[in-house]
Amino acid sequence: PSMPWSAAIALGAIVAPPDAVAATAVLRPMHPPHRLLTILEGESLFNDATALLIYRLAVGAAAAGGFTAAEVAPQFLLAVAGSLVAGPALGWLLQRSLSHVEHVPTVIIVQFLATFSVWIIAEHLRLSAVLTTVSFAIFVAQTAPQRTPARQRIPAYAVWETVVFALNILAFIFIGLQIRPILTSLEPGQTGHYLAVAGAILLTVIVARFAWHMPFNAVVRWRHRRSGFNPPRPMLRPTIGSGVVVSWAGMRGIVSLATALALPVTFPYRDLIVLTAFLVVLGTLVIQGLTLKSLMRMMNFPEDDPIGRELQIGRVRALDAVDAALAASSSPLAITVRKQFRTQLGVDGTGPDNLRAQYNELQRMALRAARSTIVSMRANSEIGDDAFHRLEEQLDWLEMAGAQTEAN
Repeated sequence: PSMPWSAAIALGAIVAPPDAVAATAVLRPMHPPHRLLTILEGESLFNDATALLIYRLAVGAAAAGGFTAAEVAPQFLLAVAGSLVAGPALGWLLQRSLSHVEHVPTVIIVQFLATFSVWIIAEHLRLSAVLTTVSFAIFVAQTAPQRTPARQRIPAYAVWETVVFALNILAFIFIGLQIRPILTSLEPGQTGHYLAVAGAILLTVIVARFAWHMPFNAVVRWRHRRSGFNPPRPMLRPTIGSGVVVSWAGMRGIVSLATALALPVTFPYRDLIVLTAFLVVLGTLVIQGLTLKSLMRMMNFPEDDPIGRELQIGRVRALDAVDAALAASSSPLAITVRKQFRTQLGVDGTGPDNLRAQYNELQRMALRAARSTIVSMRANSEIGDDAFHRLEEQLDWLEMAGAQTEAN
């Protein structure tokens, strides 16, 4: 009861945003309806931005000693509007800058510097750093595919995935390093009280998600019954079962840990908030994460593969474009290119000849032979290290292209 409103609101903002990575990692191997994955990923992005903006206002209010709605509302609206403008503008500047850079390591470094710079600039302008970064990322994701060559995109994806993975690990390590001093500093009677508070908040987080999402699910189903279900792309209708799965897939993760760690040392009830955030993340990952697969099996959703259908449509259109582009040429090279594209895109591996599987196996045999040869040549001093690594890079690109085709 003695916790100030600013600290309570900060605590709510910390434990509010769900972690889509944890939920989709559990669900993807079970091939759930694509609509569920889209909802979980989309709501996580929106909730992160909303929660972190509220978190910032609450922390600022705690530092100032209080706040009123009249003081906060203009700042809130200005931060939202300014962030939605600044993000795409900064994304446009980044794309213009990278269009003149061809060196791959430089491109990756500029991407990192630009991302952190967007956050710093937003903070300096007193905008929402996370909302600015999200809108910046959305703009870049929509425009970068046409501007970024494959030799830059493939290593950049690998580096970013590694960094995100490492940051997730570090967040759990840092929170663990803080939990031990918190628990050892508590009085004997306080430990049970803090754990009871954390347990109550964990229960509230789980129940509140059901209380919010299930009525929303009911309204959506009622609207579809009245006006019909006409999605822009084929997908399954929302059902009570899908609402239950989305409600239960509310695991918390990296955002809750990072925001708890970012609280100032002098923040009111910081120890309680950090401990609660850790236990909410751990509790949701254990309770919901370990039971989500069983819940999915109980719901028994019908098979739904809109991505597979869209892949097939895209392959046909891409092959039509290839044929149109090479229509004026009947040279052996043009015929070879057509055959290569038809093997890579046009055969789905289920036909009677199974051409794609044969192609992939032949490519693996050829790559093994080529690699063995250049390794032997280097060992025998027929070629030096520089020539070897150039050849190795070319074979790596061929292998990556084959692996991507096989994955599709």
